[in-house]
Amino acid sequence: MPLFAVICRDKPGFLQTRLDTREAHLGFIRDTGIVRMAGPLIENGQMCGSLLILEAGDLAAAQEWAANDPYKSAGLFDSVEVIEWKKVVG
Repeated sequence: MPLFAVICRDKPGFLQTRLDTREAHLGFIRDTGIVRMAGPLIENGQMCGSLLILEAGDLAAAQEWAANDPYKSAGLFDSVEVIEWKKVVG
């Protein structure tokens, strides 16, 4: 099954939204079961976005997953990119 990178950048000044929505986001990751790796992007010591690697049937399925992320629903993200990704190392 193909892998997809979901690259999200937070809106400036929305750290509290990230913190308030974190548990719902982590629950969504657990419940959907397609996330292979995930973690926040860090800038100047603060979380400022997310990088997730999904294993999904196709690009549309990965995009749908990203659209339903509680962080997205909370209005956290300034931008979201979903692109097919090929694992080479690791």
